[in-house]
Amino acid sequence: MRSSLLTVIIIIFSIFSKAQVPVNSGVVFAKEFSKEIALYRAKAFVIETVLGISSEVVGFQIDPLAASSSGELTSLVYRCQEKGKEGMVLGFYGDYWNSAGVEYKGFSFKDISKDKALYLLDTIQKAIDDYSTFLSQDKDNNNIYFKAEGMTFLISNMTGGIKIRVFWNEFDAEWDMTAFRRTKRRLLNKLNE
Repeated sequence: MRSSLLTVIIIIFSIFSKAQVPVNSGVVFAKEFSKEIALYRAKAFVIETVLGISSEVVGFQIDPLAASSSGELTSLVYRCQEKGKEGMVLGFYGDYWNSAGVEYKGFSFKDISKDKALYLLDTIQKAIDDYSTFLSQDKDNNNIYFKAEGMTFLISNMTGGIKIRVFWNEFDAEWDMTAFRRTKRRLLNKLNE
C-alpha cells in the first residue's frame, strides 16, 4: 500500500516537474496563436520594423486576414497612407527548444510589401494549378516545392485536400487551403478599398 502511494506521488511529481514554463521574451504561452494574439503582437512589429518609430503621430490600419487551422500561420494586412506603405504580414508560431532542451512556443513576423504579397499568392496558386494532375496522381508521394520571398513552400495533395507547408527561419508552418484562399480574397479586398 505504501509503495503504491509512493509510486503515485512520484508519477505526479514527474509530470509537474516536466511542465515547467521558461521565462523568455517573445514567447507566447498558449496552445494556439489565434488571430487576436497575432493582431496584438503584429501591431508592435509593424510600428517598429515596417513603419519605423516616430515622434510624430502616425495613423495606420492593420487587420487579420486568416489563421490556419493549425494555428501556426496567421496572415494580416496593413496600410499606412502617411508613410505610403501597405502590405501583408505573415505571423509564424511554433515550438522552439533552448540549449537546455526546454521547449517553449515562439513567434515571429515576416513583412511582405503589397506588390510582392500579391505576386506571391498568385505564384502559389499558379503552382497548385499547374501541378494539380501531378499532385493528384500519387497523393502520398507526389509533392512540389519552391522558394519565394525567403520562404520555402512545400505543396502536397493529402487526404483532405491541398496542404501548403511554409519553411522560414526555424518555423515549419502549415497553411491550409481555406486560410490561403481567405488570405488572398481578403487581401485583395482590403488593399483595393
